[in-house]
Amino acid sequence: MNQSELYVSLDIGSSSIKVLIGEMAGNSVHVIGVGNVKSSGIKKGAIVDIDATVQSIKKAVEQAERMVGTSIREVVLGIPANQVQIHPVKGVVAVNNENREVTNDDLYRVLDAAQVISIPPEREIVNVVREQYIVDGQDEINDPRGMIGIRLEMDGTMVTTSKTILHNVLRCVERAGLEIREIYMQPYVAGEYALTEDEKNHGTVLIDIGGGSTSLAFFQDGHLRAASMIPVGGDNVTKDLSIVLKTPAEQAEQIKLQYGHAFYDDASEDELFEVPVIGSGTKEQYSQKYISEIIGVRLEELFELILDELYAMGVQDLPGGVVLTGGMAKLEGIQELARTIMQTRVRLFEPEYIGVREPKYTTAVGLIRHAYDEDLFYGYDTGVSVEQEAYDFEPSKPVKQKKAKNNGEGVVTKAKKMFDRFFE
Repeated sequence: MNQSELYVSLDIGSSSIKVLIGEMAGNSVHVIGVGNVKSSGIKKGAIVDIDATVQSIKKAVEQAERMVGTSIREVVLGIPANQVQIHPVKGVVAVNNENREVTNDDLYRVLDAAQVISIPPEREIVNVVREQYIVDGQDEINDPRGMIGIRLEMDGTMVTTSKTILHNVLRCVERAGLEIREIYMQPYVAGEYALTEDEKNHGTVLIDIGGGSTSLAFFQDGHLRAASMIPVGGDNVTKDLSIVLKTPAEQAEQIKLQYGHAFYDDASEDELFEVPVIGSGTKEQYSQKYISEIIGVRLEELFELILDELYAMGVQDLPGGVVLTGGMAKLEGIQELARTIMQTRVRLFEPEYIGVREPKYTTAVGLIRHAYDEDLFYGYDTGVSVEQEAYDFEPSKPVKQKKAKNNGEGVVTKAKKMFDRFFE
């Protein structure tokens, strides 16, 4: 009977908080639990109300727990690209083994060596993304274990963020009764999952349009080169509709989802709908064409802001094009509008797994897949066995998480120690 491993991702967004329980079997994710609730206490990717955010996290976790009949204790956490910085780093160590064979211990030591750089006191290291290993001058090595050498080097990318932002996120997760298994930057894992190898090599930007913000992740030569966040998203479109149509925000959101169209030229004049007016018992009638002009103006502004941000990031060309994802990406006509404004190829990405076939789940699924890939590389095991034919969960038994096969202190343990410093 096949065995599988359980991973739980926590994607904290400005408009919604998503919790996924995924069962990894081979290289495929089977989503067996989903929690998705409206966010409270988060504005433009930053936490503004700790208590409200904690309650939102708890509600999302409870939804996912009810689907599988078990309790969640540890999560793979995604943090937004708000105030993140990316730094190229290099680690160098001598191979420690007597026979000069590169082992897991050498990988841990070279990873630690890459983090020995000076960063401002207001910033904190999130993680280091490896790019290549070099053994005695031989570069472009993906996995040096088993090779013979004297000197081991690692080129990587360090992701840092505001200590205040990270502290607030970790505080909310802790107060929600959860432990952090791993932490990654949201646009990075989304890009690793959504982009093809050719797109990552040629130069492609992943645009994740959420409710309160839009995240950018630029990949080139197979690796993340830049990331940023713009504090404009789908909520701005909803607000515009609410003001122009003089209707409640909740009604404007429904209109956007049901009748919205981003590309004015393709919108229908014949598709009519009624909208209740605030402060009166009357209703006004509008066409899809009419509201597409309102939506299009705001999204045109967003794509112009994206072009400006890419220029500021040093991105001059996009040979691989643009990939759209996030909750707003499913809006009809948005690909055509993005193609017109950005003058490049544009495609939409959404997960293909049952239960999460919507662009808004890209980051949550990406967190699970990336954590699993990292576990495979570093030789970790969850220690959780789930039968394929039937799920026999005990309600009182929490989902167990990975244990290191290596006897030494692994990267996960070290990461947890780093996070623990916030709560001392």
